[in-house]
Amino acid sequence: MDSLKEAVSLLPESPGVYRFYDADDILIYVGKAKSIKKRVSSYFSKSTGVNRKTLKLVSEIRRIDYTVSNTEFDALLLENNFIKQNQPKYNILLKDDKTFPYICILKERFPRIIYTRKYIPQQGEYFGPYSSVVAMKNVLELVRKLYTIRTCNLLLSAANVEQKKFKVCLEYHIGNCKGPCEGFQAEQSYSDEIEQARNILKGNISIVYQYFTDAMKSAAAAMEFERAQAFKERLDTLERFQIKSLVVNRDLTDIDVFTITSVESYAYVNYLQIKEGSIIFSKTVELKKKLDEPDEELLSIAAVELREQTHSPNRTILSNIPIIVLEDGVENVIPKIGDKKKLIALSLKNALELRKEKEILREGKKSKQKEVLITLQNDMKLPTLPSVIECFDNSNFQGTTPVASMVRFVDGKADKKGYRHFNIKTVEGPNDFASMKEIVGRRYKRLMEESTKLPDLILVDGGKGQLSSACEALKKLGVYGQVPIAGIAKKLEEIYYPEDPLPLHINKKSQGLLLLQQIRDEAHRFAITFHRQKRSKTQLISELEGLEGIGKKTTEKLLQHFKSVKKIKEAPIEEIAKITGMKKAELIKR
Repeated sequence: MDSLKEAVSLLPESPGVYRFYDADDILIYVGKAKSIKKRVSSYFSKSTGVNRKTLKLVSEIRRIDYTVSNTEFDALLLENNFIKQNQPKYNILLKDDKTFPYICILKERFPRIIYTRKYIPQQGEYFGPYSSVVAMKNVLELVRKLYTIRTCNLLLSAANVEQKKFKVCLEYHIGNCKGPCEGFQAEQSYSDEIEQARNILKGNISIVYQYFTDAMKSAAAAMEFERAQAFKERLDTLERFQIKSLVVNRDLTDIDVFTITSVESYAYVNYLQIKEGSIIFSKTVELKKKLDEPDEELLSIAAVELREQTHSPNRTILSNIPIIVLEDGVENVIPKIGDKKKLIALSLKNALELRKEKEILREGKKSKQKEVLITLQNDMKLPTLPSVIECFDNSNFQGTTPVASMVRFVDGKADKKGYRHFNIKTVEGPNDFASMKEIVGRRYKRLMEESTKLPDLILVDGGKGQLSSACEALKKLGVYGQVPIAGIAKKLEEIYYPEDPLPLHINKKSQGLLLLQQIRDEAHRFAITFHRQKRSKTQLISELEGLEGIGKKTTEKLLQHFKSVKKIKEAPIEEIAKITGMKKAELIKR
């Protein structure tokens, strides 16, 4: 801790990003700050008023790194990139692997208008993203109703058209295309239609509306009534579309709207893009809090991420609370009255709807989990609901490297923070019964010393032998009879109780039995994984110590730094020499 405080004293006062690493040199947290030094110092100087999660974070920090930036907004972007690349366990990650649909005007002669989920700027001009495929198809359908844009994949180069390589298709005969493939439509005429379509895709409906109005009046003045009627029908189509999508005043345009609502562990952010009074994009996301972050910080993170995802060019952001970090040239407004306030209310309504939906789902899961626990209580005739279950399992390979594991389930769900590994200390050789007695004894002796509540049910993976050994450990501690204990045998899924010669057979379709199997299998997986890691490490140490001139201390230093023999093999000789000296480094490399 003293070395960390010394490192903190050397940090710069500039804005930027700081990074915390744990004992295994794994990135566990990324943060941004106006002053890196002041912000990082606050983690080590506060002793009261700090939440439990932050205290745990600080206890795991072993190394601090930082990157200086020009502005606080640059720091926010940098922080966002570090989080996406490394996914540190104490950071909020805006999880969303969904790709949004776009409409694209392709870069080609007589350009087509297509929809795609791939954003490749070199391919053409993109519009969107759209919050749903339905919304995107509605816009595309409108464009195709108003304009005669080709839908074929033909290469309409000037040479191909002149050489009459293509023939018009059905789209030409039904009036949806003017036949540029046979030269029936001039390139300039087609480009004019594309320009009008571009205005619709940008959301500039008023420009298109004015164009059709003027064209209708000109045709009527020239006594071209059929042509005037065609423009009138297009105007009607455009108006019907706009009435459907209009939310507020048409003067409100090029605006992003963000609102947030939160509960203890989660926050919900809604994002709307507004163009000429219409919502052209909407998305609501859920954020899981890691360190009790304030809503202002969460909203800033979400705003940057969502604007980046949607390539938003808008320079005005409306929100229900201040966004504390903004890029240059972007204005944040918190409306109090009027149409802008209506947009905030609509956005917040969307955020509250997702919050309500998620809370109902979580309550439903809790209710279902409780039903399973009640079923298990009835199946096993337990005196209380088994809210906390702990299960033990042993693992060894031909008597070597014996280890054990304990998994903990709370309310029917794995509580991975409560999992424990055990190195067998008092038993030699393949003795599962003695190993079980040792680990059960060690576990509950410690809980008693720490005055921690015992679980509602203890499970052992095995039959009568393992169960008897676990019971001996509990008797020695004087807690036998205070906690229900049972063994679960693999083959027939029989449940054994102490001092009962006959096993209990639970219905194979029972949800209670399925939970027991899940817990038993998880304990087995956890033990096997630990055993393989330990055996692998032993073999790695043997491989290194087998080299002439390399002893135990050198081996430990190398493994502590490089983590594996593979990484030592891949490391440059200069890096190995920093730890062992050049002579030993050359020996290891050979």
